[in-house]
Amino acid sequence: MTGGENQLPNIKSVVKDVKKSRERRVRNLDAKSKIKTFVKKTKTALDEGSEQATALLNETVSIIDRTAKRGIIHPNAAARRKSRLMKRANAKAAEQA
Repeated sequence: MTGGENQLPNIKSVVKDVKKSRERRVRNLDAKSKIKTFVKKTKTALDEGSEQATALLNETVSIIDRTAKRGIIHPNAAARRKSRLMKRANAKAAEQA
């Protein structure tokens, strides 16, 4: 066994740190996955011209802001994602008008 992935350290505090890191990793992966899911849903709703598109857009922006506030994604990454979504939403609104 070269990587030592399944081995726990001997020091009690380090064992706790490893457990907390694994919990945080799972939570962060869930949050990132949720962002991706909602971005896809929003893009699909915008492309179809659905009535729920604006509500979905607001919810997606809220989720992105929450993950950035918690430090799961970088604030600039959050701003970039929101900007791209808003740009698409505004283009669709201008196209329909």
